[in-house]
Amino acid sequence: MRILVIGAGAIGFQLCKQLAQHDHDIILVELDPRRARRAGEQLDALVVPGNGTSVRTLRSARIEQTDVVAAMTTNEEANLLACRLAKTLGAKSTIARVRNPEYTLPDYPLSNEELGVDLIIHPERETADAIVRLIRQSSATDIIEFENGKVQLLGIRLEEDSRLLHTPLAELWQRSNYPPVRIVAIQRKQQTVIPRGPDVLVAGDQIYAVCDPTYMPEFIAAAGKKDTIIADVMILGGGLVGQFVASSLTPKVNVKLIESRVEKSWEIADRLPETLIIQGDGMDYDLLASEGILEMDAFVSVTGDDETNIIATLMARHLEVPRAVALVNRIDYLPITPTIGLDAVISKQLLTVNAVQRHIHHQEVVSMATLPGVDAHCIEYRVLENSKITKKQLSEFKIPRHSLIGALLRDDQLIIPTGTTHLKPGDKAVVFTLPQALADVEKLFTS
Repeated sequence: MRILVIGAGAIGFQLCKQLAQHDHDIILVELDPRRARRAGEQLDALVVPGNGTSVRTLRSARIEQTDVVAAMTTNEEANLLACRLAKTLGAKSTIARVRNPEYTLPDYPLSNEELGVDLIIHPERETADAIVRLIRQSSATDIIEFENGKVQLLGIRLEEDSRLLHTPLAELWQRSNYPPVRIVAIQRKQQTVIPRGPDVLVAGDQIYAVCDPTYMPEFIAAAGKKDTIIADVMILGGGLVGQFVASSLTPKVNVKLIESRVEKSWEIADRLPETLIIQGDGMDYDLLASEGILEMDAFVSVTGDDETNIIATLMARHLEVPRAVALVNRIDYLPITPTIGLDAVISKQLLTVNAVQRHIHHQEVVSMATLPGVDAHCIEYRVLENSKITKKQLSEFKIPRHSLIGALLRDDQLIIPTGTTHLKPGDKAVVFTLPQALADVEKLFTS
C-alpha cells in the first residue's frame, strides 16, 4: 500500500516508523528542513521536503497514485486543507489529525465528505478515552478493546501474592479448567517475551492477556489484584485531555482539576460546572495535601510536560493513592516507566498511531495496536477464504516462534485456540507478535 504522511513531528515520525514494519511504501512530506533531514536519516521512507498544502509538493509526491494520505501536523486547518487537496488530486483515502472537538460534533455544518476527509482523528479525545478506561478498570495498566469490547487485551503487573506465579502456564490453565483467557506476552526487565506452555511467571512481570470480559474479574483476582471503587479523582492539567477526562467522569465521580494558569482556570470552570477547578501549582505538596490528595481514589497527570507528569504521578504513588495515571509522550521514556514505579502510562502518540493503523490495513487486518514500552504488535486478522491458516489445524503449522494466536472470535463467541483448533473463513484472530516474526505471521493470513 502506498501511504503519504504529512508532518514529521512526534506523531508523524512514529506513524512512519510503525507503518514501515508492514512493508508499506511510505512517503513523508515535511516543511522543516531539520525534521526532514532527521526523518531521511532514521526512517525507511521517501522524504519529500515541502508544504503538504502545496499542490506542487503533492504532485511531486505522486499524490494520484497514493492509497492513503495521513495529515498529522499540529496545524489542523493545514491538515484538513491537505486532505481536501489530496482527494481532489486523486488520493483514495484521507485521514486528518485535529484538536478542535467541533469538527467531530454530529451537528457540524460540514460533513467529512465535504471536508475531503474519510477519518478525523482527535488525539486528545483518544487519550482521554484510554485514561477513563484505565480509571474504571483500576487494576489494569493497559486496556485495548477488540470487536466493540467482545475481546479485551488486559495489561497487569504481578505482585508477590499472585496465584499465577511459579507454575508453568500449561499446568496453570489445565488446573483452572482452561478458562477463556490467554497470556499472550510478558514484559520482563525491558524484554518482551511471547510465552509458551513451559514458561513460568515471576513477581514483577508485566503480563498481557486476551480475555473474555465476563471472566475478567476472576482473572484479575487470580493475578492478585482487586479493583478499587473510584469515587474521587484529582486531575493535574487543564488542557483538552484533562477536560475530556473530567467531563467523561462527572457527575458519577467527584473530580478536582488543578490548573496553574489563572485565565485558563476561569475558562475551564465555565465549561465544566460539575468539576471543582483549583488554580495553583500541581507540584506544590502543600496544595495537594490541602485539596485532599490522600483521600483520592485516583490521580491523573496530563500536563504538557512529561517530566512534570512523571514526578507528580510518582508523588501520588508515594502518598499511596490507589490509582495513578501519567501522560508520557516521549517514546524514549516508555520502556523505563515501569522500572521507576509508574503502573499506568498513556502515550498520545501511540494512541494516535494505533487509531491511524486501524484505518490503514490490508483486507485481512481488522485492527492493530501497539502498547507503551512493549516491543510487540497486537493484530486482529480477518480469516479469508483462501488464507493459508485455514488449510489445517494449528498443530500442523509452524507458527513463527515469536508470535502467538491468543484468541478467536467465531460467530461472536470467544475461543481460546489449542493445537487441534482449525481456523475457518470468517473467524477473527487476535495475534500477538514481535516485529521479527510479523512478516511470517502475515503470510499465514494472506489470501
